[in-house]
Amino acid sequence: MAPKGPEAESPSPTNGSVRKRTEALSPSLPRKKTPPLSKLLNRSSIILSILHKMLPDYVFWISFGLDTRKQRRRSIPLVMHKRRRRRRILPFNPTEDPVRRFEQMGSLATALTTLQMEFSNELTYMAGMAPRSANQAILEKGGMQVLPREDKETLKLCRAMYKRGECPPLLVVYDSLEGFTVQADGHLKDMTFIAEYTGDVDYLLNRQHDDCDSIMTLLSATNPSDSLVVCPDKRGNIARFINGINNHNQESRKKQNIKCVRYDVDGECRALLVACRDIACGERLYYDYNGCEQEYPTQHFI
Repeated sequence: MAPKGPEAESPSPTNGSVRKRTEALSPSLPRKKTPPLSKLLNRSSIILSILHKMLPDYVFWISFGLDTRKQRRRSIPLVMHKRRRRRRILPFNPTEDPVRRFEQMGSLATALTTLQMEFSNELTYMAGMAPRSANQAILEKGGMQVLPREDKETLKLCRAMYKRGECPPLLVVYDSLEGFTVQADGHLKDMTFIAEYTGDVDYLLNRQHDDCDSIMTLLSATNPSDSLVVCPDKRGNIARFINGINNHNQESRKKQNIKCVRYDVDGECRALLVACRDIACGERLYYDYNGCEQEYPTQHFI
Protein backbone atom coordinates (compact mmCIF):
# COMPACT_ATOMS: atom_id res chain seq x y z
CA MET A 1 0.00 0.00 0.00
CA ALA A 2 1.39 3.34 -0.99
CA PRO A 3 1.76 5.96 1.73
CA LYS A 4 -0.62 8.87 1.95
CA GLY A 5 0.53 12.06 0.37
CA PRO A 6 0.81 13.41 -3.16
CA GLU A 7 -0.92 11.57 -5.93
CA ALA A 8 0.71 8.21 -6.69
CA GLU A 9 2.33 7.75 -10.04
CA SER A 10 2.22 4.56 -12.18
CA PRO A 11 4.35 3.44 -15.12
CA SER A 12 2.84 3.76 -18.61
CA PRO A 13 2.09 0.39 -20.32
CA THR A 14 3.65 1.61 -23.57
CA ASN A 15 7.01 3.18 -22.85
CA GLY A 16 7.43 2.76 -19.10
CA SER A 17 7.50 6.52 -18.45
CA VAL A 18 5.83 7.95 -15.38
CA ARG A 19 2.45 9.63 -15.76
CA LYS A 20 -0.18 10.76 -13.26
CA ARG A 21 -3.03 8.34 -12.69
CA THR A 22 -5.53 11.03 -13.62
CA GLU A 23 -3.97 11.34 -17.04
CA ALA A 24 -4.23 7.58 -17.56
CA LEU A 25 -7.95 7.67 -16.76
CA SER A 26 -8.65 10.68 -19.05
CA PRO A 27 -6.50 10.26 -22.15
CA SER A 28 -8.75 12.53 -24.19
CA LEU A 29 -7.99 15.68 -22.15
CA PRO A 30 -5.53 18.01 -23.89
CA ARG A 31 -2.19 18.34 -22.17
CA LYS A 32 -1.05 21.79 -21.02
CA LYS A 33 2.11 23.03 -22.53
CA THR A 34 4.75 23.89 -19.99
CA PRO A 35 6.27 27.34 -20.66
CA PRO A 36 9.98 27.37 -21.33
CA LEU A 37 12.18 27.75 -18.26
CA SER A 38 13.48 31.09 -19.49
CA LYS A 39 9.93 32.53 -19.56
CA LEU A 40 9.22 31.26 -16.04
CA LEU A 41 12.35 32.85 -14.71
CA ASN A 42 11.60 36.09 -16.52
CA ARG A 43 8.03 36.14 -15.16
CA SER A 44 9.28 35.42 -11.62
CA SER A 45 11.78 38.26 -11.77
CA ILE A 46 9.03 40.66 -12.94
CA ILE A 47 6.76 39.63 -10.04
CA LEU A 48 9.56 40.01 -7.52
CA SER A 49 10.43 43.41 -8.96
CA ILE A 50 6.84 44.61 -8.52
CA LEU A 51 6.62 43.23 -4.98
CA HIS A 52 9.91 44.88 -4.10
CA LYS A 53 8.45 48.28 -5.07
CA MET A 54 5.25 47.66 -3.13
CA LEU A 55 6.70 46.28 0.11
CA PRO A 56 9.19 47.84 2.51
CA ASP A 57 12.68 46.45 2.20
CA TYR A 58 12.64 44.51 5.47
CA VAL A 59 9.26 42.84 4.65
CA PHE A 60 10.37 41.93 1.14
CA TRP A 61 13.71 40.41 2.08
CA ILE A 62 12.34 38.55 5.10
CA SER A 63 9.35 37.22 3.13
CA PHE A 64 11.38 35.81 0.24
CA GLY A 65 14.65 35.07 2.09
CA LEU A 66 16.84 35.77 -0.91
CA ASP A 67 20.52 34.84 -0.74
CA THR A 68 21.61 38.41 -1.33
CA ARG A 69 19.85 39.46 1.87
CA LYS A 70 21.44 36.57 3.78
CA GLN A 71 24.86 37.65 2.64
CA ARG A 72 24.12 41.20 3.71
CA ARG A 73 23.00 40.04 7.15
CA ARG A 74 26.19 38.04 7.66
CA SER A 75 28.20 41.24 7.48
CA ILE A 76 26.45 42.57 10.62
CA PRO A 77 28.23 41.64 13.91
CA LEU A 78 26.34 39.00 15.84
CA VAL A 79 27.42 40.36 19.23
CA MET A 80 26.51 43.88 20.29
CA HIS A 81 28.98 45.20 22.84
CA LYS A 82 27.32 47.41 25.43
CA ARG A 83 29.28 50.40 26.62
CA ARG A 84 30.10 49.96 30.26
CA ARG A 85 28.67 52.73 32.40
CA ARG A 86 31.14 54.59 34.57
CA ARG A 87 30.57 54.23 38.30
CA ARG A 88 30.02 57.56 39.99
CA ILE A 89 31.32 58.52 43.42
CA LEU A 90 28.49 58.94 45.94
CA PRO A 91 28.34 61.51 48.76
CA PHE A 92 28.29 60.13 52.28
CA ASN A 93 25.18 60.34 54.46
CA PRO A 94 25.97 61.95 57.84
CA THR A 95 24.45 60.54 61.01
CA GLU A 96 21.21 62.40 61.74
CA ASP A 97 21.53 62.19 65.52
CA PRO A 98 23.64 65.24 66.55
CA VAL A 99 24.72 63.57 69.80
CA ARG A 100 26.06 60.52 67.95
CA ARG A 101 27.73 62.76 65.39
CA PHE A 102 29.49 64.60 68.21
CA GLU A 103 30.77 61.26 69.55
CA GLN A 104 32.15 60.40 66.11
CA MET A 105 34.04 63.68 65.86
CA GLY A 106 35.21 63.26 69.47
CA SER A 107 36.77 59.89 68.67
CA LEU A 108 38.81 61.49 65.86
CA ALA A 109 39.84 64.40 68.11
CA THR A 110 41.08 61.92 70.74
CA ALA A 111 43.22 60.07 68.20
CA LEU A 112 44.67 63.31 66.79
CA THR A 113 45.48 64.58 70.27
CA THR A 114 47.17 61.32 71.21
CA LEU A 115 49.50 61.61 68.20
CA GLN A 116 49.93 65.37 68.74
CA MET A 117 48.44 66.16 65.34
CA GLU A 118 46.32 69.05 64.09
CA PHE A 119 43.14 68.43 62.13
CA SER A 120 43.39 69.45 58.48
CA ASN A 121 41.00 68.48 55.68
CA GLU A 122 43.25 70.09 53.08
CA LEU A 123 46.65 69.42 51.58
CA THR A 124 49.08 71.76 53.34
CA TYR A 125 52.17 73.34 51.83
CA MET A 126 54.69 74.33 54.48
CA ALA A 127 57.87 76.40 54.16
CA GLY A 128 60.89 74.24 53.47
CA MET A 129 58.79 71.54 51.77
CA ALA A 130 57.29 71.26 48.30
CA PRO A 131 55.42 74.40 47.15
CA ARG A 132 51.90 74.15 45.76
CA SER A 133 53.24 74.96 42.30
CA ALA A 134 55.04 71.58 42.36
CA ASN A 135 51.72 69.72 42.51
CA GLN A 136 51.09 69.34 38.78
CA ALA A 137 49.16 66.28 37.63
CA ILE A 138 50.62 66.69 34.14
CA LEU A 139 53.96 65.45 35.53
CA GLU A 140 52.51 62.03 36.45
CA LYS A 141 54.37 59.19 34.73
CA GLY A 142 51.97 57.67 32.21
CA GLY A 143 49.33 60.31 32.91
CA MET A 144 46.73 60.67 35.67
CA GLN A 145 42.98 60.15 35.31
CA VAL A 146 40.92 63.33 35.47
CA LEU A 147 38.12 63.48 38.03
CA PRO A 148 34.85 63.74 36.03
CA ARG A 149 32.61 66.76 36.47
CA GLU A 150 29.91 64.82 38.36
CA ASP A 151 32.45 63.46 40.84
CA LYS A 152 33.90 66.94 41.31
CA GLU A 153 30.45 68.10 42.35
CA THR A 154 30.25 65.21 44.83
CA LEU A 155 33.65 66.13 46.27
CA LYS A 156 32.57 69.77 46.58
CA LEU A 157 29.36 68.72 48.35
CA CYS A 158 31.22 66.50 50.83
CA ARG A 159 33.71 69.25 51.64
CA ALA A 160 30.82 71.64 52.32
CA MET A 161 29.22 69.08 54.65
CA TYR A 162 32.51 68.70 56.53
CA LYS A 163 32.63 72.45 57.10
CA ARG A 164 29.11 72.32 58.53
CA GLY A 165 30.19 69.63 60.97
CA GLU A 166 28.50 66.85 59.00
CA CYS A 167 31.01 64.02 58.69
CA PRO A 168 30.78 60.42 57.43
CA PRO A 169 29.41 57.91 59.97
CA LEU A 170 32.84 56.76 61.17
CA LEU A 171 34.42 56.06 64.56
CA VAL A 172 38.10 55.97 65.44
CA VAL A 173 38.69 53.15 67.92
CA TYR A 174 41.86 51.86 69.54
CA ASP A 175 42.88 48.23 69.16
CA SER A 176 45.67 46.70 71.27
CA LEU A 177 47.07 44.87 68.22
CA GLU A 178 46.38 47.26 65.33
CA GLY A 179 46.50 50.60 67.16
CA PHE A 180 44.03 53.26 66.05
CA THR A 181 41.54 51.92 63.53
CA VAL A 182 38.45 53.29 61.79
CA GLN A 183 35.11 51.49 61.73
CA ALA A 184 31.78 52.28 60.11
CA ASP A 185 29.18 53.71 62.48
CA GLY A 186 26.46 53.31 59.87
CA HIS A 187 25.87 51.63 56.55
CA LEU A 188 28.12 52.83 53.71
CA LYS A 189 27.15 52.09 50.14
CA ASP A 190 29.58 50.96 47.49
CA MET A 191 31.40 53.95 45.87
CA THR A 192 30.69 56.25 48.85
CA PHE A 193 33.26 58.99 49.36
CA ILE A 194 35.10 58.43 52.66
CA ALA A 195 37.79 61.10 52.84
CA GLU A 196 40.63 62.79 51.02
CA TYR A 197 44.10 61.80 52.15
CA THR A 198 45.51 65.03 53.56
CA GLY A 199 48.67 66.22 55.27
CA ASP A 200 51.88 68.09 54.47
CA VAL A 201 53.02 67.81 50.84
CA ASP A 202 56.74 67.19 50.41
CA TYR A 203 59.18 65.86 47.85
CA LEU A 204 59.71 62.11 47.96
CA LEU A 205 63.49 62.57 48.05
CA ASN A 206 63.15 64.50 51.33
CA ARG A 207 61.24 61.62 52.96
CA GLN A 208 63.17 58.55 51.86
CA HIS A 209 64.48 57.96 55.39
CA ASP A 210 61.43 59.28 57.25
CA ASP A 211 60.08 57.13 60.10
CA CYS A 212 56.45 58.13 59.47
CA ASP A 213 54.44 54.99 58.68
CA SER A 214 51.58 56.76 56.87
CA ILE A 215 53.26 58.49 53.93
CA MET A 216 51.08 58.42 50.81
CA THR A 217 52.23 58.81 47.20
CA LEU A 218 50.67 61.91 45.65
CA LEU A 219 52.63 62.35 42.42
CA SER A 220 54.78 59.68 40.79
CA ALA A 221 56.68 61.73 38.22
CA THR A 222 58.91 60.63 35.38
CA ASN A 223 61.68 62.60 37.03
CA PRO A 224 62.03 61.23 40.61
CA SER A 225 63.01 64.68 41.86
CA ASP A 226 59.47 65.89 40.99
CA SER A 227 57.65 63.08 42.84
CA LEU A 228 55.50 64.17 45.80
CA VAL A 229 54.14 62.48 48.92
CA VAL A 230 51.56 63.35 51.59
CA CYS A 231 52.94 63.23 55.14
CA PRO A 232 50.22 63.19 57.85
CA ASP A 233 52.64 63.27 60.78
CA LYS A 234 51.74 66.78 62.01
CA ARG A 235 48.49 67.54 60.17
CA GLY A 236 45.82 65.25 58.77
CA ASN A 237 42.30 63.86 59.03
CA ILE A 238 40.57 60.53 59.61
CA ALA A 239 42.27 58.96 56.58
CA ARG A 240 45.46 58.84 58.68
CA PHE A 241 43.94 56.13 60.91
CA ILE A 242 42.55 53.74 58.28
CA ASN A 243 44.61 50.55 58.30
CA GLY A 244 46.03 48.56 55.43
CA ILE A 245 45.74 44.93 54.45
CA ASN A 246 48.50 42.33 54.37
CA ASN A 247 49.27 41.85 50.66
CA HIS A 248 50.85 38.47 51.39
CA ASN A 249 47.81 36.96 53.11
CA GLN A 250 44.69 35.87 51.23
CA GLU A 251 42.40 36.25 54.25
CA SER A 252 43.73 39.75 54.89
CA ARG A 253 43.11 40.76 51.27
CA LYS A 254 39.46 39.80 51.69
CA LYS A 255 39.10 42.51 54.33
CA GLN A 256 39.67 45.33 51.84
CA ASN A 257 36.52 47.45 51.56
CA ILE A 258 37.85 50.82 50.38
CA LYS A 259 40.32 51.92 47.73
CA CYS A 260 42.62 54.89 47.36
CA VAL A 261 42.54 56.50 43.91
CA ARG A 262 44.62 59.43 42.72
CA TYR A 263 42.90 61.96 40.46
CA ASP A 264 43.72 65.06 38.49
CA VAL A 265 41.45 67.72 40.05
CA ASP A 266 41.77 71.07 38.30
CA GLY A 267 45.36 70.24 37.35
CA GLU A 268 46.45 69.15 40.85
CA CYS A 269 46.94 65.64 42.26
CA ARG A 270 44.51 64.48 44.93
CA ALA A 271 44.22 61.10 46.69
CA LEU A 272 40.61 60.06 47.45
CA LEU A 273 39.40 57.16 49.58
CA VAL A 274 36.21 55.55 48.26
CA ALA A 275 34.24 52.47 49.36
CA CYS A 276 34.76 49.57 46.91
CA ARG A 277 31.80 47.57 48.25
CA ASP A 278 28.95 47.94 50.72
CA ILE A 279 30.24 48.33 54.29
CA ALA A 280 28.09 47.29 57.23
CA CYS A 281 27.82 49.19 60.49
CA GLY A 282 30.58 48.08 62.86
CA GLU A 283 32.88 46.85 60.09
CA ARG A 284 36.46 48.14 60.13
CA LEU A 285 37.87 49.95 57.13
CA TYR A 286 40.88 48.59 55.23
CA TYR A 287 42.57 49.39 51.94
CA ASP A 288 45.63 48.30 50.01
CA TYR A 289 48.65 50.45 50.80
CA ASN A 290 50.30 49.02 47.68
CA GLY A 291 47.48 49.74 45.26
CA CYS A 292 49.80 51.13 42.57
CA GLU A 293 53.27 50.30 43.85
CA GLN A 294 54.81 47.46 45.84
CA GLU A 295 56.87 49.79 47.99
CA TYR A 296 55.22 49.41 51.37
CA PRO A 297 56.14 46.36 53.51
CA THR A 298 52.93 44.77 54.80
CA GLN A 299 54.15 41.30 55.86
CA HIS A 300 53.72 42.18 59.54
CA PHE A 301 50.13 43.44 59.13
CA ILE A 302 47.40 41.40 60.81
